[in-house]
Amino acid sequence: MLTVIFGRPGCPFCVRAKELSEQLKQARDDFDFRYIDIHAEGITKADMEKTIGKPVETVPQIFVDQTHIGGFTEFDQYVRDHALIPESA
Repeated sequence: MLTVIFGRPGCPFCVRAKELSEQLKQARDDFDFRYIDIHAEGITKADMEKTIGKPVETVPQIFVDQTHIGGFTEFDQYVRDHALIPESA
């Protein structure tokens, strides 16, 4: 399972998404993630909208195995819904 997080510096939800991904990486052998700083990479909101296929208002924008999940709140819910982290973690 590969998760890609598109975020920007100074974004608290981007930090939370990275932290959650770090937890997943430690808890699961089949999980990895990549964080992409949209400012450093020159990725615009319009670029993300083309990829996602709908307007993008916020970051992070998160993909799991190339499927757009949404922002941090949706990613957190996805992790809970799929029981990706054991309760003891």
